Amino acid sequence: MAERDIELIQFDLDGTLIDSVPQLALAVNRMLAHLGHEPAAEQAVRHWVGNGADMLVRRALTAALGEEPDAGAQQAARAAFDAAYERVADQGLVFYPGVLDTLAALRLAGKKLAIVTNKPYRFVPAILAAAGLKDRFELVLGGDSLAVKKPSPEPLLHVCRELDIDPARTLMVGDSENDVLAARAAGIAVVGLTYGYNYGRDIADSGPDWVMSDFAGLATLLRV
Repeated sequence: MAERDIELIQFDLDGTLIDSVPQLALAVNRMLAHLGHEPAAEQAVRHWVGNGADMLVRRALTAALGEEPDAGAQQAARAAFDAAYERVADQGLVFYPGVLDTLAALRLAGKKLAIVTNKPYRFVPAILAAAGLKDRFELVLGGDSLAVKKPSPEPLLHVCRELDIDPARTLMVGDSENDVLAARAAGIAVVGLTYGYNYGRDIADSGPDWVMSDFAGLATLLRV
């Protein structure tokens, strides 16, 4: 299949379309303060991001405690994080270069666009609305929209079924190993972006079909 035959592009959100680390770091530090711990550096939070909110909270709490938190501490920390993040998630959003123009070009070319993120869905609509992207996507799935999330292929396949598009005519675009693993298991081609959050690992090591350092490269790849 030629790249021009792609009908549907599914995108991760954090580390792919937007750099959400400033908001995540603010929420993490409000959580830590609520629990009586010292704040974490934004650069540390940048390295903790990439495997969902539970893992982010666990990594932050482990760093603060010097050991793995027990289930009760994890649960309390996650509740504090969610409360903090809900207040700041849609503030000061930073798009990666080329994102807005490329999304517009893809839509103009008749491509269907969807978001599949592991971020809890409750945070996503406000982010998209603040970014002016609420009506840009055919379907949006959060990490809790289904019973499973990436790296399971099911969220990606669910989008294909809902939009009635063959996985073979679908492209996944993300910045983490979870995106690549989900796409591979779904039989979907995948672009790995080098600038996002992959817990310090080179996205090329995960084996995506294409590796890009510039989001605008999608327009060239898909010839739009």
